[in-house]
Amino acid sequence: MRLTTWNVNGLRAAVRKGFGDFVDRVAPDVLLLQEIRVTPDQLDAMWRAPDGWHVVWHPAEKPGYSGTAVWSRHPIEVLGTGLDDADPEGRVVRVRTCGVQVASVYLPSGSSSEARQQAKEAWMARFAPWSWALLASHVDEPLLLGGDLNIAHTERDIWNAKSNAKTSGFLPHERAWFGELLGGGWHDVVREQVGDVQGPYAWWSNRGRARELDRGWRIDYLLANDAAASRVRAVDTLREGGLVVSDHAPVSVDLDV
Repeated sequence: MRLTTWNVNGLRAAVRKGFGDFVDRVAPDVLLLQEIRVTPDQLDAMWRAPDGWHVVWHPAEKPGYSGTAVWSRHPIEVLGTGLDDADPEGRVVRVRTCGVQVASVYLPSGSSSEARQQAKEAWMARFAPWSWALLASHVDEPLLLGGDLNIAHTERDIWNAKSNAKTSGFLPHERAWFGELLGGGWHDVVREQVGDVQGPYAWWSNRGRARELDRGWRIDYLLANDAAASRVRAVDTLREGGLVVSDHAPVSVDLDV
């Protein structure tokens, strides 16, 4: 089974830029989307209920903002949205499909203002124990969280660590929080597969020549419990998708199921 996570930076715009062709190229069995910025009724019928897919939409209440979705080639059982509570920004949708429990996650960004940074940190404070409770209650079932977590964990996950030390997404306490998340039992399966190398980056700024020169951040993750991590066969980050369709690349993991 191939599971892919992708922040599409607005699904309608992504469709115009060739989203469908890249989905065919990646060929996921399960596709976790973030920042869809659309409600199903705003999509053409072919994208509202795409042929061959079972789809769960979780848009934000605010028009043109945030939102997540899960597409699967197999039937979907919806397990919950949000951190098992109200989720007006559409940040989490959790399902079971293909015998695996998965969640599409879009952690808030704190880059636009101090108020948004505080909102991000409040969300982080709730997300970690929620995720650990999932681990504890699903020891034997494969479980993966995929999405844009808006944090580069280590210096291997960012092009210029020194100049970004005071930047939201690479602040020391954010990085420590991510380390605690992994210490609580989650596996960063991409890092575990590629080893101690720079990147692979999955987001690039539009400023300067960051995209052209591959000076990016690795902020899109696939986190797995032990049962899922033991089934990982391969991982892949399709940089081209992030250059053509979105500012994020699709990140995939292949699992034995």
